[in-house]
Amino acid sequence: MSTSSVTVTGMTCDHCVSSVTEEISELPGVTAVNVDLASGKVVIDSITDLDPGAVASAVEEAGYSVAG
Repeated sequence: MSTSSVTVTGMTCDHCVSSVTEEISELPGVTAVNVDLASGKVVIDSITDLDPGAVASAVEEAGYSVAG
């Protein structure tokens, strides 16, 4: 089990949270996604280490971007 986190910018509502959660959840190996709207922090649990580029692409697919 692996846990990683990223900060997502541009989210303003629960729909944003749902979109980001849905896209990241589709990545292979992801078992849970927890998004904190106020801080933009997204904690991702997975069965393997995730490629940061794949996470960033999933976030961009949802219409947002990863900070940093």
